[in-house]
Amino acid sequence: MNLNLTGKTAVVTGASKGIGLAAVRTLVGEGVRVMGAARTVTPELKEAGAHAVPADLSTAEGVSALVDGALAEMGGIDLLVNNVGGGDGATVGFLDVAESEWTSAFDMNVLSTVRVTRAALPSLIERRGAVVNISSIMSLMPGGFPPAISSAKAAVTAIGKALSEEFGPRGVRVNTVSPGLVNTTVYSDPDGAVAQWAAASGMTLAEFRRQMVTGQNVTTGRMTEPEEVAALIAFLLSDVAGNITGAEYVIDGGTVKTV
Repeated sequence: MNLNLTGKTAVVTGASKGIGLAAVRTLVGEGVRVMGAARTVTPELKEAGAHAVPADLSTAEGVSALVDGALAEMGGIDLLVNNVGGGDGATVGFLDVAESEWTSAFDMNVLSTVRVTRAALPSLIERRGAVVNISSIMSLMPGGFPPAISSAKAAVTAIGKALSEEFGPRGVRVNTVSPGLVNTTVYSDPDGAVAQWAAASGMTLAEFRRQMVTGQNVTTGRMTEPEEVAALIAFLLSDVAGNITGAEYVIDGGTVKTV
């Protein structure tokens, strides 16, 4: 399928690794001129063929540097992927979650999406562009997940719907992609949090990863690859999906069982 994205311009946040890096590589492969933003620009992002920008999107200065840079470098923004997000908190019990954890989760996931989208919208409206926000299945099945992060992801999904309603009549499409477990360094870093959880459980990292897939009852029996998420993002950004807006696409290997 030809997505007809050649010559378009795109901004991708959280682009240094994982889903963001895969989105950059996929869009570059489709002939898109991409500006990839991350707090820390990795060698992989530099080698992906995008214009890499170090930017802290929790600050107005970081957002201005990214969007102003994109307008200057590429002449405008056709496509926006709001991928920056996540969270440092892992507290599952509601009464144990500190207020700082709530603030951090919403700043990292919700306000970063708000800030970048607000700054990019004039160009997106002018070019009748498209936006994809990255949420999570945590917004659909919050039980058992850190409540601050699952609530923030639900807000990201709601923002996408609201934006699609307000700006759809002006030619801007906005959709949401909600992944389940994705095979990123979050789950493979031998020094990361998941590796520490594995050690605390008396398991190897590989065993713990398999247990996570089993525990979440993933129908396909495996994690989603970042490139699979990136392919869905590219499709939704393209004119091939020209009448899809305000939708949430789940890519989770069948984890969410509800209709």
